[in-house]
Amino acid sequence: MGRYVIRRLIQAIPVLFGATLLIFCIVFALPGDPIAALFGDKRPDPAIAEVLREQYHLNDPLLLQYWYYISGVLFQGDFGVNFADVPVSQIMAGKFQVTLNLALTALVMEAVIGVGLGLWAALRRGKATDTMILASTLLFISVPTLVTGFVLQLLLGVKLKQWTGADIFPVAGTFAGWRSYLLPGFVLAGTSIAYLTRLTRTSLAETLRADYIRTATAKGLSRRRVIGRHGLRNALIPLITFLGADLGNLMGGAVITETIFNLQGIGNQLFQSVYLREQPVVVGIVTILVLIYILANLVVDMLYALLDPRIRYE
Repeated sequence: MGRYVIRRLIQAIPVLFGATLLIFCIVFALPGDPIAALFGDKRPDPAIAEVLREQYHLNDPLLLQYWYYISGVLFQGDFGVNFADVPVSQIMAGKFQVTLNLALTALVMEAVIGVGLGLWAALRRGKATDTMILASTLLFISVPTLVTGFVLQLLLGVKLKQWTGADIFPVAGTFAGWRSYLLPGFVLAGTSIAYLTRLTRTSLAETLRADYIRTATAKGLSRRRVIGRHGLRNALIPLITFLGADLGNLMGGAVITETIFNLQGIGNQLFQSVYLREQPVVVGIVTILVLIYILANLVVDMLYALLDPRIRYE
């Protein structure tokens, strides 16, 4: 297992370099001048603009700019500064916790609701309940997150408060503590819940048709024990894979959700930084997201051995 983990970490190095270099090139290729964007509607003095370009290495070739950035990250743990001389690490520290709370809330909802509905549908395959759950998941997959967010914000955030007088689901900001993440967390996880429900139903239905399930049933084991200990445990492997990969997707895909609910997180900051062409901020955020994605997949791979002892790492 130790050698496997070391090998996976070594394989993650080119992934990290490739992802950061790719996003660096994309931001570099965007039209517009980041120094001009820093001054807003005012036209900067040419001499001052040239000094700023030299200060931030904007006149250097692309690969040299990338080397300045990646060497600072690797050797000093320094993500650089934006064009207002604010450290990128400071910018991310103030907003990363918001996105992390939102992503973890969405992941818990996704696991509980998605696996629960999928289990329910698999045990009632072909019945009206199964059909209703599949139809609901198809609806969530078809409707864009932007529409789902505004509709639930209106119904559960505004109308429900008018009907009951209780502010159960805040519609903006993080002033209500953990309740502030309930509605945006469900909106962010909506599509993933639908996919996970279908995946759970399919995986468990196939597992319940296996020979060892029929053998366990023939031995007289209770249906709950057959499903829980033999069926669900083996069906969890593709579900764990999906959840592990989806953690990075939830954090990276929170731009729309954070904008709808006015959450000042990484997604919102990423959008603003792309608009202002702040390469250090954009690449810094992407670097952190890539690391989270790599670590999540590594943890998922190690969980395989716990769920299925037949899996061995060479």
